Amino acid sequence: MMDMKAQTTKTMEIPQEEKRLEKQLCFAVYATAHAFTRAYKPILDRVGLTYPQYLVMLVLWERGELPVKTIGEQLDLDSGTLSPLLKRLEQSGLLKRIRDLRDERQVIVSLTPQGEAMKGEIDTIMGAIGQAAGCTLEEMAEMRDMLHRLRGNLGRASTSG
Repeated sequence: MMDMKAQTTKTMEIPQEEKRLEKQLCFAVYATAHAFTRAYKPILDRVGLTYPQYLVMLVLWERGELPVKTIGEQLDLDSGTLSPLLKRLEQSGLLKRIRDLRDERQVIVSLTPQGEAMKGEIDTIMGAIGQAAGCTLEEMAEMRDMLHRLRGNLGRASTSG
């Protein structure tokens, strides 16, 4: 039996209008990601974080101390990108990295008291970005859920092809 999805993809006629750049979902997501980063910049500048550093801090505020590997998995970042981020946050006094005594290959990352205290900024940061987005919490949750589904579908498609 033929796979219906494969069949509909091959035979689906895509109107010319839908082929324009501004009609592409991938471009809308890409451009929106850049707009988010630009919107976050002045907000995060006030607390002295870059956007990727903020993501690392969110993970640590939520989960506590974690191996570097787990943080990388959570943020979908490789160690080449993550290590310099962690180093900068450590130099800023927000976190510390120590070798796992049980497994020398692992490095455990934990918040310093200064990093823990910064958790109080989340409401201000989220409130400001929410205001900039101009969406209700419900709308944001709906878009987030749709994007998670899309990401899951794309992830499955890239591993099965």
